[in-house]
Amino acid sequence: MTVTSVPHVPTTPGGAASAPPPAPAGWPLHDASVRGFASDNYSGAHPEILAALAAANGGHQTAYGEDQYTERLQEAMSGLFGDGVEAFPVFNGTGANVLSLQSLLPRWGAVVCAATAHINVDENGAPERVGGIKLLAVPAADGKLTPELIDREAWGWGDEHRAQPLAVSITQTTELGTRYSVEEVRAIAEHAHSLGMSVHMDGARLANAVVGLGVPVREFTRDAGVDVLSFGGTKNGMLFGECVVALNPDAARGLTYLRKMNMQLASKMRFVSAQFLALLEDGLWLRSAAHANAMAARLRAAVEGIDGVEPTQPTESNGVFAILPEGVADRLRGRFRFYDWDPGRREVRWMCSFDTTEQDVDAFAAALREELAH
Repeated sequence: MTVTSVPHVPTTPGGAASAPPPAPAGWPLHDASVRGFASDNYSGAHPEILAALAAANGGHQTAYGEDQYTERLQEAMSGLFGDGVEAFPVFNGTGANVLSLQSLLPRWGAVVCAATAHINVDENGAPERVGGIKLLAVPAADGKLTPELIDREAWGWGDEHRAQPLAVSITQTTELGTRYSVEEVRAIAEHAHSLGMSVHMDGARLANAVVGLGVPVREFTRDAGVDVLSFGGTKNGMLFGECVVALNPDAARGLTYLRKMNMQLASKMRFVSAQFLALLEDGLWLRSAAHANAMAARLRAAVEGIDGVEPTQPTESNGVFAILPEGVADRLRGRFRFYDWDPGRREVRWMCSFDTTEQDVDAFAAALREELAH
């Protein structure tokens, strides 16, 4: 899609166009040549995002979402998902997920999710402690739920001793780098809805799935039956911010109030919305994700033939998972930062981002070969 209005040029108080201020003495504080594969959160902000922030910075705009950028973001989301959707910019992914799930559930509601889901593993109890939501986690070897897996926890309705399973949460792409097909999402949504359950999608890496599937985002979200979406931005080049999109506003209720209650209402919301507009303008969100996916594919191809490296998951987005021999990961981390995924199996995760280069990938693969030879 194309965003048509012209960004505002920042000016001085007197009205003249202003140049960017010089950096503080001694900055940057970090070595900008250091590269890593730990997380797509490690990368900086995309230059086009920074330019959009600077362009949105001039003058005054009404606070708390009543600004022109947030208004146009509603139009942009309608362009992606169709009329009737509602967009709620927030600060971060955990906030987006908690808000989304709260909007689907009564106080006694529970959520069926994969055991590897970010809401279950990496959000430090926020769904439970902040959202008051019971999580019913199901083991899934590839990070993907199925109707059959959902049924392991989708039971006990009417039993006052059990939290009521009233929502399903899936992640696209998953925490294991795998990807749901359109048909798989539709099957989950149809099954969940037949049981009286709603469907949430954690789309922290939504753009990586769009380019991987090669279909419009609406096809595997709203049209497939997803009720509420956490639309990711930070992992795809934004400085900060995510967006809750109520694809089915009849199912996702109270987001206006929940966002404020959960401390996710930005007073200067134009700076979250402007970033999303910059992503959506001319397809930057898809170009960035396509590049990250391509770098992960290059990395997978580079390490796949190395003796001692055992890939563990299909590389369907921007992450590569592999098992390494004892001690290799710790030595390699002295040169490139990355995380253990399952220390007991010596399984590691390597993530690529919008600014990963072919040289980064090739240097990493060469370093891995050296450490394995050592």
